[in-house]
Amino acid sequence: MAMQGGTALQEKVSRMLSRKHKKPVLKPNKPLVLKDEVANRKIKKGEATCVTEMSMMMACWKQNNFVDTLCSNEMQSFYTCVEKAQIAVKNKSEQHTIGQSGRLQPKQATILLKRYPNLHVEI
Repeated sequence: MAMQGGTALQEKVSRMLSRKHKKPVLKPNKPLVLKDEVANRKIKKGEATCVTEMSMMMACWKQNNFVDTLCSNEMQSFYTCVEKAQIAVKNKSEQHTIGQSGRLQPKQATILLKRYPNLHVEI
């Protein structure tokens, strides 16, 4: 299967080359060289946690005219959920910095690319 994909790619490249001078028919508008930096994108934030506990706490407040003492059980369940979520985020970030995900952060990739720049000379 991989061989078929490779031959299809070679056929496409050969079609894109002119037959007379073996120069590309399509001219790139930018140089075909990789940059020495990566776009600095923010990591996507996860979905909201503890929404049900928070809505239960707010419903209790509304029923009891915003008196905290009457809604102590709901508040406690909300706070424990928040603590668990914070611990989970912290553990996930520690695993991410260790590199178990196999991907570099954009800053780390840019530092490495600047340390080992690409050759900007066409062969």
